[in-house]
Amino acid sequence: MKTVFTLSAVIELGAGLAFVCCPSAAAALLVGTELQAPAALTVARIGGAALVSLSIACWLARADVQSCAARGIIAAMLFYNIAAVSFIAFAGLGYGLYGILLWPGVLLHTIMAVWCLVCVLRPSLPPFTNEASS
Repeated sequence: MKTVFTLSAVIELGAGLAFVCCPSAAAALLVGTELQAPAALTVARIGGAALVSLSIACWLARADVQSCAARGIIAAMLFYNIAAVSFIAFAGLGYGLYGILLWPGVLLHTIMAVWCLVCVLRPSLPPFTNEASS
């Protein structure tokens, strides 16, 4: 699980910084069109900050892969990757948008989602428990 955390941290840091620093250029690479409206730029930067936050959580969890918190981060990354696949694929298929990174992004997030699912289902990890009720 350390490898999935490390790779997720690096990937999401790059994407997050791109959307924080250059949201219009990042969007153009992903969906083939630049962001123009101030609201779109703001939302893209907030999304970029969220990706940087995920990156930080994954990076710090690398050293504690057997904890329930690490398992929770993997579950969150599973949800994020499934959502990313859905939204990016819909941008291409539903809206007809296309950027050079659209389908590679779908493929990357699909691979990461499967990897996260395998980690979540791995029996060697501690189960989700509510230790406060113990």
